[in-house]
Amino acid sequence: MTLLSVQDLHVTFGTADGAVRAVQGVSFDVAAGETVAIVGESGSGKSVTANSLLRLNFGADVRIDGRILLDGRDVLAMSEDEVRSVRGRDVAMIFQDPLTALNPFYTVGYQIAEAFAIHHPGTSKKELREIALDSLQKVGIPEPTKRIDQYPHEFSGGMRQRIVIAIALVNSPKLLIADEPTTALDVTVQAQILELIAQMQAEHGSAVILITHDLGVVAEITERVMVMYAGRVVESASVADAFSTPTHPYTRGLLKSVKSLDTERHERLESIPGIPPSLINLPSGCPFHPRCGFAETLAGRCEREVPELRLVGASRSACHLPEDRLLGLLGGLS
Repeated sequence: MTLLSVQDLHVTFGTADGAVRAVQGVSFDVAAGETVAIVGESGSGKSVTANSLLRLNFGADVRIDGRILLDGRDVLAMSEDEVRSVRGRDVAMIFQDPLTALNPFYTVGYQIAEAFAIHHPGTSKKELREIALDSLQKVGIPEPTKRIDQYPHEFSGGMRQRIVIAIALVNSPKLLIADEPTTALDVTVQAQILELIAQMQAEHGSAVILITHDLGVVAEITERVMVMYAGRVVESASVADAFSTPTHPYTRGLLKSVKSLDTERHERLESIPGIPPSLINLPSGCPFHPRCGFAETLAGRCEREVPELRLVGASRSACHLPEDRLLGLLGGLS
């Protein structure tokens, strides 16, 4: 069953230098209980897309077009009160930096309890404290009866991230958005956080959208991946298909730039030439063509036309190369 349906989403920010077209025509569905990753370089539109699902981008200088259907209801058409009732209850978010996501003036127990009380106003103080204690215990905070009354600065980075996860899950949301939840953590703590998210998802039955640039994380816990570049989805596939037979030059470049178990110690990793484009002055045609080694083989078509997502093998890819060349040239990563 489809829980979330994003249809032709466009997000544009007005700035003194011009319009920043952060998201352009993004469409995707997320089923109940499914785990979907959105990957890409910084500035590709991942976090803007995620923030739009909770209408966190709204403002005088922001234009959002399209539809975001949550259980059939359009989030973009909701009143402010309706959106507030959805945030935290139906859709919750794990923000990238737990230190700034938590309020330094309140104890962690108060912040967990507050997240629950907003949607359950008749809950007593005693019940709220029990709920906060239970949440801390579930996410693996040691000595919860002692630490419930401590402040965010008294916890390590990994512990703060666990507290942010506890706040996000206290209302058993239908959809959990995790925006770079392991960026500032060491490898050991990162593995613990990923295991915790998977465990909590299994317990609550939540769907998960994971925003990340770490392909190792994608391979570990997600089922499907969307690759974004310059505000557009350039490839959408199952994780198995995207990693074994990528059908877009950008996806292939990302995978070839990551060390794998098959990489020889003396072998140099490939890099994607050039730099990401300005979202104010995007190149004509395919936004990836200035960095693509295959663009010059198509007699200028890449410079003239924006490619649409189309079925290529088992994936959907936005590239002008013929299907046989996409599968033949890009599919082999060995």
